[in-house]
Amino acid sequence: MAPHRLVVSVPEEQYAAVLRELPGVDAVVWDLADDHPRGEELRLVVPPYQSRVELAKRLGRLDRLQVVQLLTAGYDDVLGDVPDGVALCNAAGVHDASTAELAVALALASIRRLPEFVQAQDEGLWLRPPVGPALADSRVLVVGYGQIGQAVARRLAPFEVTVTAVASRRREGDDLVDVVHGIDELPTLVPEADVLILVVPLSDDTRGLVDADLLALLPDGAVVVNVARGPVVDTDALVAACAGGRIRAAVDVTDPEPLPPDHPLWRTPGVLLSPHVGGATRAMAPRAGALLRRQVEALRDGRPLRNVVVQAEGLSPAR
Repeated sequence: MAPHRLVVSVPEEQYAAVLRELPGVDAVVWDLADDHPRGEELRLVVPPYQSRVELAKRLGRLDRLQVVQLLTAGYDDVLGDVPDGVALCNAAGVHDASTAELAVALALASIRRLPEFVQAQDEGLWLRPPVGPALADSRVLVVGYGQIGQAVARRLAPFEVTVTAVASRRREGDDLVDVVHGIDELPTLVPEADVLILVVPLSDDTRGLVDADLLALLPDGAVVVNVARGPVVDTDALVAACAGGRIRAAVDVTDPEPLPPDHPLWRTPGVLLSPHVGGATRAMAPRAGALLRRQVEALRDGRPLRNVVVQAEGLSPAR
């Protein structure tokens, strides 16, 4: 009798092509819009990237499912959709480069007032603004010092800035920073920050982390960059802080999201918005494909999975 093959689903053909090269693996393309005809065989499912699907409904019908592998680093919005006993893995590492470069781009664009120049170009105006700040010589506070936070710090190094890193708890530094501060130290660190870059995951501890009180501690002219999750920042407080021109903001994520057309954040002076595109670049596919290959090989061979955020017992290799 031929050995059973490991059946996995991916949302796009480009990922299926990578996995079909693996011995003992059947990769099928499934966008989770409808039930899959081979659902009873699926043991690993990769949901579509940033697509709204009936995840709980589809996954609940897969009796052999062992692993849900996300293509996003964030996973807070799917925790309630994954069946009990099924491992959930995120895509930590896949979006580091793209998200980090966007964080730096947003900071630069805001500091150098590029949105004002774009608007002036549309109107045919040659602006002569006063001498303003630069990213060079700035004090940058990176809140969330995981893989993406480290990637941000690494890209900031050539800009001649002073980087201060913050994680959930204080620990020794690395080749980029002397020490990683604990999040409890924020009230003493924020007043010294010219740029506040947020890269933390959304959790009970980080929801509303940047509220009116914390924003009030920022020095005049500071820039808030959010490439984490929208609810990490109190949106109403951010609107109020930016409306008077005391601070600026450049955000890739919002609360609510998508941001309604009539929301005041769209029209708040000094706010630059991008529509949650931190990881949406061509750099994603090769990194995601490499991660999926490693994960499927590990599941097939009975080895530990990477990036497990919800553990499940009893994972075993394909027979």
